Amino acid sequence: MQYQAIRQGRFLRRPNRFIAHVALDGGEVVCHVKNTGRCRELLTPGAVVYLETACRPGRKTNFDLIGVEKPGEPEPLLVNMDAQAPNRVFQEWAQAGGFLPGLTYLKPEQRWGNSRFDFYFEAGARRGFVEVKGVTLESGGHARFPDAPTERGVKHIEELTACRREGFEAYLCFVLQMAGMRDFSPNDETHPAFGEALRSAAKSGVEVLARECRVTPDTLEITGAVPILL
Repeated sequence: MQYQAIRQGRFLRRPNRFIAHVALDGGEVVCHVKNTGRCRELLTPGAVVYLETACRPGRKTNFDLIGVEKPGEPEPLLVNMDAQAPNRVFQEWAQAGGFLPGLTYLKPEQRWGNSRFDFYFEAGARRGFVEVKGVTLESGGHARFPDAPTERGVKHIEELTACRREGFEAYLCFVLQMAGMRDFSPNDETHPAFGEALRSAAKSGVEVLARECRVTPDTLEITGAVPILL
């Protein structure tokens, strides 16, 4: 996926989940944060951030904060923070043949019973559902999810397991919004119930995928698989 009109600034503060103050071109601007998660390990004072210019009628700000450089050795780790990006790059990747061979149909936001999944797919006689989760938490080259307790995430896993019992294929795809990760695993320290639900779902036939991305200030693209440690 491609962003437009990217600007580089320095993070100053985040008074609430939705906005951040950023130093830009000698001044200070208010921007929309396209991720309502905590991201405390990323949005630290002075961090290099990337903004997409978004001048549209009705907007309260002219910028979206979409990326950040996390200090590291031998160089900073560029992390895409756009919570809407994982679904977009998954769709691009799937339609380009990266997800399943013979994919003939991919529909976003598909309802099934009382559930709504990120995608419904068909590939020949195969039918199934996909939930996509964006991952921005990293420690020592290890990617983790979630960065905060997520009862909604547990519910999604349980719903995928129910689909599997009904004969559908079910996938949970973790899109790592960064490159160079050694592995991916559930963050049991932050939310043990999520890890338990994920392991149970995998035993029930839900396919768990972890895919890292090539990240630049203005692009995001799924590249390859990352080992999963459950």
